[in-house]
Amino acid sequence: MRLEMRPLEAAVGHIVCHNIPDPQGRKALAKGRVLRADDLPRLAGLGLRELRVAVLDPDDVHEDEAARRLAAALAGPGVTAGPAHAGRANLHAAVLGPLAVDVAALLAINELDGLTAATLPAHALARPGQTLATIKVIPFAVPAADLARAEALGRETGGVLRVPELRLRAVGVVLVSSLAARARVERGVFPAVEGRVRDLGGAVLACRYVPPDEAAVAEALEGLRAGGAELIVAAGETSVVDLEDVMPRGVRLAGGRVEHYGAPVEPGNLLLLAYLPALGEGELPVLGAPGCVRSRDTNIVDLLLPRLMAGEQVRRRDITVLGHGGLLH
Repeated sequence: MRLEMRPLEAAVGHIVCHNIPDPQGRKALAKGRVLRADDLPRLAGLGLRELRVAVLDPDDVHEDEAARRLAAALAGPGVTAGPAHAGRANLHAAVLGPLAVDVAALLAINELDGLTAATLPAHALARPGQTLATIKVIPFAVPAADLARAEALGRETGGVLRVPELRLRAVGVVLVSSLAARARVERGVFPAVEGRVRDLGGAVLACRYVPPDEAAVAEALEGLRAGGAELIVAAGETSVVDLEDVMPRGVRLAGGRVEHYGAPVEPGNLLLLAYLPALGEGELPVLGAPGCVRSRDTNIVDLLLPRLMAGEQVRRRDITVLGHGGLLH
């Protein structure tokens, strides 16, 4: 692409580089417009005899076409691409779920001159119709080879942005508390857990109240698994304070394993994530919620619950990397 000053007649068919004002300072012609022959009388009436235009080379791709193709390359399952205009196209969520971003591929695309993609943070909860990313092609055109590299990255990743739909709907709840604190836990903890599950399109299948005893915890976990729970949220009078506390011991007694204890997230440091063998294939996640679950302010539960309900196998590393940006308040 070259920027050239050309006589008006020779500028026809090329891209106007700057907004052209009328005598009142209003926009007579907008930058980015492909100049047409019927524009010439108006420009001549403004006293113009020549115009700076962008002249595309044979291997250039116009900004709108480039934006459209780049948006299509970035959009994976659960993501739709909108139309392109003025070198910009937006990506939107098609389903409810946590946004997945291939960060390495996104960086590689943004390192290509003239191509940019700005997204919401990875794992942000996406709702249908929500804007997830905006694509902007900076110049009036980009080399076809650069656009092809960006499209290849999209193909290799299966879509740089994806929204896995929430699919685990039946959630079991275990509330651990002394008899004296049960009423307080019922009032403060259960509604906060149930509200989060409902907001994500799920439902509490059953709630088991148990004393702080590992055998009782194991029995509750086994009962919820047998009853069809696809995910279990455990909370109670106090947070898990150690890997030998009753909740992790109960998980192990029920035949499960602890994936990770502790999170570099505030609120939410005292998180427990465990898995039980599922009745069929795979594993059944158990999210041990810290005391901050009582609040509806964003905390570690809000970061992990959508991912678990989308069927993601959240691992230790997925939790430890949350430290960057983990100070939520």
